[in-house]
Formats: sequence, structure tokens, C-alpha cells
Amino acid sequence: MSRQQPEQQAPPVQRIRIRYAKRGRLRFTSHRDVSRAIERAVVRAGIPMAYSSGFHPHPRISYAGASPTGAASESEYVELGLAETRDPAAVGEALDAVLPDGLDVVRAVDAAETSAGSLADLLTASHWLIDLGDTDADRARQAVGAFLAAESVTVERMTKKGLRSFDCRAAVVRLTLTPDGDLDLLLEHTVPAVRPDDVLTGLREVSGLNVAATGLLTRVAQGVLERATETIGDPLATR
Repeated sequence: MSRQQPEQQAPPVQRIRIRYAKRGRLRFTSHRDVSRAIERAVVRAGIPMAYSSGFHPHPRISYAGASPTGAASESEYVELGLAETRDPAAVGEALDAVLPDGLDVVRAVDAAETSAGSLADLLTASHWLIDLGDTDADRARQAVGAFLAAESVTVERMTKKGLRSFDCRAAVVRLTLTPDGDLDLLLEHTVPAVRPDDVLTGLREVSGLNVAATGLLTRVAQGVLERATETIGDPLATR
């Protein structure tokens, strides 16, 4: 006896793109746990989600550019596919009301009113601030200079496919020290992906600068890289 084919679901009638923040203790939450929290929240908020086809339909939720576990962020993005048209601001408010404290909706817009392309296509760079703790500012400044002067800086990181070596220098668009002694880092999203902790490893490789592994990483923004001006465009900017 052949297995009955699953019912085909209608495509979303509206896509809403949401920027949210990951703050406080929630920075230690994994992306999987964040996605589960959002999936529960859309149900609690009564958002009319569209669902995928197949034997196990799931809500049309797309994530892009998730920050690593342990990093705070003011600029995370998710796209919701809706079965009914809704006011984006109202959807954002409803979702924010039921999300855990520390996962905070910053903005919600209709995807049709933003730049063309998928959400992932609009996230090509990230701006980070890295708290160096008690690190001596002069030593940090010298380390930054040595890093920027290098043509390449090879680092290693354990991945799901084993230990990988890659150049972390090529992804760094800007690296400076703020008046408060924090690292100001603009990273291009490359393949393989270079993370802020890779840059810290690179600083150690070229200068011996040691930064505590518990140092706070905060993603300030992510979006479309404007390399000429070393800035990031807003992926939710309306046309």
C-alpha cells in the first residue's frame, strides 16, 4: 500500500523581517535554543504563520547571520512567512511581548518594502565591539598595528569537520581601539566564516596579546558592507 502524499501548503502571503537583540544572560543561549524560543513565541502571540509542505509541516521561519553562543548582539535577524497579511509593527510588538527577557524585538518590516534578495544576501558584514577587560591599551594598540600590517594571519579552529586552518586577516575591513579601550571590528562575512574570537586568536599569534576568553563580544550591527566607506547598510531599509 502506497503512502498517502502529504497535503501541499499554500505559500506565504506576506513575509515579515525582524531585527532582534540578544542581551544579558541570553548571550549564552545557543542558536538552536533561540530558534525554539521564537517558534514558541509565534504560537503564543497568535501570529498566523504559513507552514511548509511535507509529512511534518513546520512554520515558515528563516534565520540568517546568527551570532555565536556567548556573544551579545543588537542585530540578529529572522524572517516570518505569514498565512494572512498583518501590520509588521503589530507583529513585532506581539512577538516581543512573549519572548524571554533578553530576546527583544527592535524592528519589524514587510520584506516586500525592503531591498530585493534574500535576508542572507543582505547580511554581508558585521560590526563588533570587543571588551578587552584589563588589557593594557598600549599593548593592545601595538597588537592591532601588527595585525593590520600582516598580509595574512593563519589561525586554527575546531569545526564540525575537524580542525581547520584559515586566514582571518582577509576578512577584517577595520580594526581600531576605541577611547574606552575596546576593540572596534568590522568583519566581512567570508567562507569560511571568520568570527571575532578568531581575530583575538590572530592578535595573539602576531603579538602575543592574550585576552580573556570570557571577554564580552557585542555585535552592534550587521548588513550590507559598504567597503569604500567602511560602513554597513541597514538590511531593513525601505525602498
